[in-house]
Amino acid sequence: MQTHGYRIIPVNPQIKQALGETAYNSLLDVPEKIDIVNVFRRPEFVGEIVEQAIQLKIPAIWMQEEVINEEAAEKARQHGIFVIMDRCILKEHKARFG
Repeated sequence: MQTHGYRIIPVNPQIKQALGETAYNSLLDVPEKIDIVNVFRRPEFVGEIVEQAIQLKIPAIWMQEEVINEEAAEKARQHGIFVIMDRCILKEHKARFG
């Protein structure tokens, strides 16, 4: 996605940096506005991510392939967050924009 002009800010407490960017422990630690959260975590961890996204008023959450958590998705939607689940953001971008 970086090659398509998107900035990716990694959120992972296990690393210091990735993709040439500083990594943060949680969404709450990111010092910039976040437009979309792209989730690469097991489904049981999505609830916490949604809670942070609600707190930060992030407008969209994208759960990658095989990341399915209906309860967390519904909670996000109830708070006005646009949710995509079980899809690869890169594949979808390529299908639409080449």
